[in-house]
Amino acid sequence: MSKGITFDEVLDMIDSLPAEQRESLIEIVKSRLIEERRDRLAKSIKKARREYKHGKASRGTVDDLMNELAK
Repeated sequence: MSKGITFDEVLDMIDSLPAEQRESLIEIVKSRLIEERRDRLAKSIKKARREYKHGKASRGTVDDLMNELAK
């Protein structure tokens, strides 16, 4: 079984890169994180729309929600 790289080892590898490559790496990681968040949000919206369409979710104001929870 192969051993994975530890977080500390990754940090050491990053430290060994030239500054320009570290900056590029930061931008790449930031872009990937943004894309992942965008994908999760799109999936969440799609799920919410599907649930609403099937009557598993409803619309209302915060007051409507609070009144429903108080029942």
